[in-house]
Amino acid sequence: MNRRRFLVASLAAALAVPLGAASQQDGRLPRVGYLTSESRSVDVESFELGLRDLGYTPGQDILIDYRFADWRVEKIPSLVAELLRLRPDVFLAASPYVIRAATHATKTMPIVGIDLETDPQKAGWIKSIAKPGANLTGFFLDIPELSGKQVQLLAETVVRLRRVAVLWDADAATLQFDAIKAAAQAQRRSGLSLAFRQPSEYPGALSSAARQPAEAIVVLSSPAVFMNLKALAELALQHHLPSISVFPQFAEVGGLIGYGPVLPDLFRPSARYVDRILKGATPAELPIQRPTIFRLIINLKTARALGVTIPPSLLARADR
Repeated sequence: MNRRRFLVASLAAALAVPLGAASQQDGRLPRVGYLTSESRSVDVESFELGLRDLGYTPGQDILIDYRFADWRVEKIPSLVAELLRLRPDVFLAASPYVIRAATHATKTMPIVGIDLETDPQKAGWIKSIAKPGANLTGFFLDIPELSGKQVQLLAETVVRLRRVAVLWDADAATLQFDAIKAAAQAQRRSGLSLAFRQPSEYPGALSSAARQPAEAIVVLSSPAVFMNLKALAELALQHHLPSISVFPQFAEVGGLIGYGPVLPDLFRPSARYVDRILKGATPAELPIQRPTIFRLIINLKTARALGVTIPPSLLARADR
């Protein structure tokens, strides 16, 4: 082989090596960029525990660059750019705002996403659930299935449930709202839309639901909702509205029912996808994962205050 052919062959081989594998071949430590909408030590601990399960010791044989938006959505694009300048091998993006900014900023950097709000295929981020065909994979809810379950849980609790109010973030939950509306119609119930863009709109929205009237309310998922779970639970109780949210801790802070995955339970397995990418896999070939563990929490104190009787069959299924 002459020198020119050797150089061409070497260049082709180098280009064929995935980013994560390249970092290990050139001797530098693998690097993960980590960006979430908020700083939660429990999520960080779960992610690092997942890495330790796989034999990594953060800070010794893997580097993690942490950045947190502290609920300021406008900061996210600049934080994404900051992390990309550090040239991570994998980008862990949690929340729809972070994933949206990351997929807009790069079409080549491998991204592992954690998102309870978005259908990644309908959003145009991937080609299919089984084979993403893009630089994004990760953990996303099956929103239509969950929506049907939420309406059914309320129907088991509220006698003669006819109209369900739906509180949803107009900037993050359009697909969720469409799914919950379809689920309500399939169960012969009507849905009342309560869209918001700012938390300051919550009191007016729930007052409107009480005046319509609605017999119950579904609080759809978004980072803005998660930040205000206690205030929303209090407003729902104030307006005598049985309520449910995808966040199990919603019931812990006064909501009637919380049903869904627990976020730390998603950060730990996300480390497996990070590991596979570092070892040469590509997000395009790694199927989107669905949460497999859901928790049902019911607040009996709130049930008594609302005058709601929780059926024994529902109590038997509750985790707490």
